[in-house]
Amino acid sequence: MSLDLLIVNARLPEGGTPVDIAVRDGRIVEVAPGIAARGTPAAETIDAAGNLVSPPFVDAHFHMDSTLSYGMPRINRSGTLLEGIALWNELKPELTHEALVERALLYCDWAVARGLLAIRSHVDVCDPRLLAVDALLEVKAKVAPYIDLQLVAFPQDGLYRRPGSEDLLIEALNRGVDVVGGIPHFERTMADGAASVRRLCEIAAERGLRVDMHCDESDDPLSRHVETLAYETQRLGLHGRVTGSHLTSMHSMDNYYVSKLIALMAEADLGAIANPLINITLQGRHDTYPKRRGMTRVPELMAAGLTVAFGQDCAMDPWYPLGSGDMLNVAAMGLHVAQMTGLDQMRSCFDAVTTNPARLLGLEGYGLAAGCRADMVILDAGDPVEALRLSATRLSVIRAGRVIARTAPAETTLMLGDEPRTTRCRLGRG
Repeated sequence: MSLDLLIVNARLPEGGTPVDIAVRDGRIVEVAPGIAARGTPAAETIDAAGNLVSPPFVDAHFHMDSTLSYGMPRINRSGTLLEGIALWNELKPELTHEALVERALLYCDWAVARGLLAIRSHVDVCDPRLLAVDALLEVKAKVAPYIDLQLVAFPQDGLYRRPGSEDLLIEALNRGVDVVGGIPHFERTMADGAASVRRLCEIAAERGLRVDMHCDESDDPLSRHVETLAYETQRLGLHGRVTGSHLTSMHSMDNYYVSKLIALMAEADLGAIANPLINITLQGRHDTYPKRRGMTRVPELMAAGLTVAFGQDCAMDPWYPLGSGDMLNVAAMGLHVAQMTGLDQMRSCFDAVTTNPARLLGLEGYGLAAGCRADMVILDAGDPVEALRLSATRLSVIRAGRVIARTAPAETTLMLGDEPRTTRCRLGRG
């Protein structure tokens, strides 16, 4: 039986000798050396030329409703989280369904170009119109052929801090939002924060949904809502379905307490999402020197067996003026901030934008084994570490066995001697 696509001479993230990848009916049917030598016909053959073939990038934490709104209605002058929230509340009355959809679809084009084919986006449910919810549900349907977009019902203004938030959150879930979100550290009191964690986990348990909660995005070492999140996960039997995002207060906690906390998180099988670009930018703003790094304890959480992912979080919005959907850029920042320069550590940072977030999102058929969906990226790099070093060009982006984006290799011509020569900043390859 003929193949729809055959990729030859591909290197996999785990290393080893090059292999061929055979695709039929949108699924990988075989991964092995020498498939091409058998002469099985294929509608399309791509020579990976010894380059890395990876499953697609996954962004476990993003805010698509605010993306590409930088400067509206004004710029965040202090650069702080709280001014960003205030700015978003100023902008909300001016939002339109059409503009939300247009900006989100533009960002999705950027994502595809970068090989980013799965995104979990939080969507603010504290607008009584649920305008952003309806807009992103429309976007989710439009991009479904090429991006898995998972939406989180996010009470940006607090579940209890803003009256009516719980009703709006439940209505968002009724309309088709996938995951229950929260922001306990933004409630008016620590007690209200803990109560919000309890109630939101109960809603998720009742509906059989996952939880992804903005948790302890603060420099305050006494912001400890992740402890409550771990407890409620255990109490309600939500193991493996709950994620704490940001967790930045852990960078300010004392080591003794953290030694207890990480053990509790591991018992509950919590997922953890760090957002390196944004956390290093927003946290520590009130410090002079020494200045805190602003990211949760990634290597320690990984060492304890937790599934840890990195997220883009923001792109050109009230909280962050940069961003492009490049998850290799996100992973490289995480690597540097966490000082994870050991070989295995660098590879684990690549996992934090591929396999780890795919696990947290519960993506069906993700990977490069037979039976998996034929979604993959051919990178202009020989292995994950080189991909991180170069923020490697995505030569081909493939969805369900069909190439949906191509980019030419980044190559520079040098005129330094008698004859021009080229370089691609790759060892031994020009």
